[in-house]
Amino acid sequence: MLKVINCRTSIQALVVLAVVMLTGCISVPDSVKGTSPSPVQDLLSVKNAPELFIGQEGRFGGKVLDVVNENHRTRLEISSLPLASDASPELHEPSFGRVYAYVNNFLEPDDFKGNYVTVVGPIMGLEKGKIGHADHSYVVINATGYQRWKTVQRVLVPYNSGAWNYYGYPYSSGWGWNWYYPDPALVETILTR
Repeated sequence: MLKVINCRTSIQALVVLAVVMLTGCISVPDSVKGTSPSPVQDLLSVKNAPELFIGQEGRFGGKVLDVVNENHRTRLEISSLPLASDASPELHEPSFGRVYAYVNNFLEPDDFKGNYVTVVGPIMGLEKGKIGHADHSYVVINATGYQRWKTVQRVLVPYNSGAWNYYGYPYSSGWGWNWYYPDPALVETILTR
């Protein structure tokens, strides 16, 4: 009986430890945590009823399309993407729309244009603008924090690729040279801090 209790206790402790360790791996950066426990991230809801969200904290991210420096602030035009659990934009998802994020200091346009960013701050409403020749309503956020993401490519090599079998000997057909055709490797683009 005592062994069963010790085994259960050990398993429960391992499960708790695994959950704690995995929770630490996926965390929102301090720069875009914000002050509320769950900032608004649903851009379509904000666009459809902006008066309900004015003053609430929002968190949006995506690709920076344009950077305009004004006298005492910088405006980032962001093509908004859904956010992952670590608040990074999800790269291969369609855009939800556009956001104007106003940052209250000077940002170098070359550091941001074409890169990915997440912003957090109070939602200010909508602002009229244009995409090409078409009129568009942008959700406006007064960014109190931002996180610029680095784009990294990594190569994923298939498990069963190579001229060696499981026992450490080369594959051989018994005829001629030992040729093999490796499986193609995948190249994946991800965002990191």
